[in-house]
Amino acid sequence: MALKVKGLINIQFAIKDGKVYVIEANPRASRTTPFIAKAYGKPYLNYATKVMMGEMTVGEIPEEKHLDGFAIKEPVFSFNKFPGVNKELGPEMKSTGEAIRFIKNLRDPYFRQLYKDRSMYLSK
Repeated sequence: MALKVKGLINIQFAIKDGKVYVIEANPRASRTTPFIAKAYGKPYLNYATKVMMGEMTVGEIPEEKHLDGFAIKEPVFSFNKFPGVNKELGPEMKSTGEAIRFIKNLRDPYFRQLYKDRSMYLSK
């Protein structure tokens, strides 16, 4: 299946019984691109806009392949602002934002706690 998208695309997949389904495809990257731009300190949103307008090709985007450590993205849940809301997570989005944290390695205490607690609201 060719989508013929010029520029960035956000695709959500689901896999059931070994078969891959495309749930959603949007010719944008509204949450990922700002995260990557912040992590690398590069104007990737500007680059993406220029690619979509035909003013630049993807090959002309300066490559930056090295980070000193890791940039991790975590959802921000504002359950405390919405009393009585069901905290059990399912396929619908319940986060109200995202936070970025820079860590040197995966032994970082904050990351290890985040990883340990990753299932705190997941349904069984």
